Amino acid sequence: MQTRSFLQSLAVGAVLAAATLSCWAQTYPSRPVKIIVPFAAGGGPDIETRRMAPKLAEALGGPVVVENRVGAAGIVAAEAVTQAAPDGYTLLAGSISQVVQKVLRPGAKFDPITTFIPIIQTSTSPTVLIVAVESPIKSAKELEAQVRANPGKMNYGSGGIGTAAHIAGSSFATLLKMDAVHVPYRGSVELMPALLGGQIQFAFPIAGTAVPHVKAGKARALAVTGAKRLSSLPDVPTMKELYGDDLFVQESWGGLWAPAGTPPAIISKLHAATIKAFADPELRAALQGGGAEVELSASPEAFAAFMTTETTKWARLIQMAGVKAD
Repeated sequence: MQTRSFLQSLAVGAVLAAATLSCWAQTYPSRPVKIIVPFAAGGGPDIETRRMAPKLAEALGGPVVVENRVGAAGIVAAEAVTQAAPDGYTLLAGSISQVVQKVLRPGAKFDPITTFIPIIQTSTSPTVLIVAVESPIKSAKELEAQVRANPGKMNYGSGGIGTAAHIAGSSFATLLKMDAVHVPYRGSVELMPALLGGQIQFAFPIAGTAVPHVKAGKARALAVTGAKRLSSLPDVPTMKELYGDDLFVQESWGGLWAPAGTPPAIISKLHAATIKAFADPELRAALQGGGAEVELSASPEAFAAFMTTETTKWARLIQMAGVKAD
């Protein structure tokens, strides 16, 4: 009899807890939702998040604000969000960068899968091999010839150790057995001034960062690291077209993550709201025009599975390119 009463109490408790979470999800959000962007204002990931935020706010029925928290190629922001309350009000604009950083720095106080709940992938973007528009170099093959002719004297920049731009540049040198010098900066927004100032001779920023500079006439695009040509740069060949190696196919991606422990109902609501936000044709066109391709995961679980696969792939690229944490 006591056992039955105990089990009944557990059942009632479970029902009440489920009802509480359901009500919580129905009233969510009751205050602004903050998305932490791990990169500097003005870079591709920042621009994409700021374009998405107003549409996400409309879909959620509450304000969405964007905050930049720069440092250690995304580690600072990631560690900060893991310490936020798991209530859906603090999210991370997560990306391949955090996956790579965890591979490079196993001691980092976060894990893309276990300390976060992946909500939804939103975009994918290759890197773009660029030089300053004043550069005499007109093609990737010409750049290759210059690097070979000047071993250890030509620099490529990135937004930090282990970023997509770093791995792409290191892969370029490693796969073609060339000697080029990596120059890391605090963020991708510093690459263009460095390129124009002559501190670096080439770079592989993600398309969301590179394409606007190419269209503005400040940079020349020589190649892209996607599996296919970018719709925004249809005349620019892929690295695989030029060199035939699948390892040159390197695509970054971004999405939204929440701290582990965030209620499933909140995760589902955020996923559905993001899908609704990207139904807006102007938002999709803006991202694609900037160099990103819209890529929405069917479910949080699908995004988590994708991230697991990506961790294995990029660990191999990192080992092959010899990329190490500083």
